[in-house]
Amino acid sequence: MSGGIIKNDFGILELGNFGIENKNPIFKFSPAILRDQIFKLLNKFKHITTFVFDVDGVLTDGTLLVLPGGVMARRMNIRDGYALQLAVKKGYHIVIISGGNSDEVTNRLTKLGITDIWMQVENKTSVLQQFMQEHQLEKNAVLYMGDDIPDLQVMQLAGLPCCPADAAQEIKEAAVYISHLKGGDGCARDVIEKVMRLRGNWGEDVSIRAR
Repeated sequence: MSGGIIKNDFGILELGNFGIENKNPIFKFSPAILRDQIFKLLNKFKHITTFVFDVDGVLTDGTLLVLPGGVMARRMNIRDGYALQLAVKKGYHIVIISGGNSDEVTNRLTKLGITDIWMQVENKTSVLQQFMQEHQLEKNAVLYMGDDIPDLQVMQLAGLPCCPADAAQEIKEAAVYISHLKGGDGCARDVIEKVMRLRGNWGEDVSIRAR
C-alpha cells in the first residue's frame, strides 16, 4: 500500500511503502503506538462505502486554461478515472460536489459511470447532508477529499476527511489522512485503492477503458 500521512494528537506519522516514519521531532513513538495508529487509520478506511470528491484541486491539478471562446480547460488523471470506474462497478457511492461549473468535466464524470454530480454548489454541507440522509449513511462510511477553504466545513461530516498533498494548510490541519499525491495527480485513486484493497475488491478489470 502506497504512502500518505496520518495525523494524530502527538504529531504526524508518514506512511511509507514499507512502514511509518515519525515526522515529529519532539515525540518518539514506541512500536506499539505506531501499530495502534496504523490500525486506527486502516480501520477508518475499511468502513468506507461512499467517496465524496471536490473537483478543482482534487480531481484536477487546479489549473485553468482559458481557451478561445472562453472555454475553461482542466487537467484530470487517467488513473483516477480507472479507480472511479472500478469503484462504481463494485457498488460504492461516488459523489462529486463542486463550486465550479464545467460541462466537459460533468461529461467525463458521467462517462465514468458517476451519477451523483453536483456542480455550482454554494453550500456543500447542505448537499452532502441531504445525500447522507437519503441514503441512510453513517458518518464513518463517508470519505471526503477536498483541497481548499470551501471544503473546510463539509469535511466535518465525513468520518474520514482527506486531502491531496498540495491542499491549503487549513485543509491539511482538518484532514485525518493527507495523500502523498497532489490534486490531479492520482490522489483520488490513492484513497479509493486503499479502501478497496482493505475490503478485498480492488483488482484488474479489463472491461474498464482508460478515460
